[in-house]
Amino acid sequence: QVQLVESGGGLVQAGGSLGLSCAASGRTFSSYPMGWFRQAPGKEREFVAAISWSGASTDYADSVKGRFTISRDNAKNTVYLQMNSLKFEDTAVYFCAAQLPSSPWSFRTAPAMYPYWGQGTQVTVSS
Repeated sequence: QVQLVESGGGLVQAGGSLGLSCAASGRTFSSYPMGWFRQAPGKEREFVAAISWSGASTDYADSVKGRFTISRDNAKNTVYLQMNSLKFEDTAVYFCAAQLPSSPWSFRTAPAMYPYWGQGTQVTVSS
């Protein structure tokens, strides 16, 4: 079982930066591939970024590629999302999620493949 708690959301002007953190419980955090997703009002939850258990592999949605960076510190049981050059359309509730250790990397973009979720943190970008 993994429990996830996001932090770092808030209000920022377009073009600004914001960093999100996701603290995980459990001694086996280092074995879980992790992802960030977001959900805007009236829209489906969408993939933002993913990172393999070791941190060696990362992936991003096209809409955030070059602007967002996912990273993890397994010693601190924490995954991060650094968001730069924020746009109004980045406004959403951001969720971190954990896959099972055995999950194939090819499943990284599918919300259904993440059994563990945080409560979400609001990111609002003003235009």
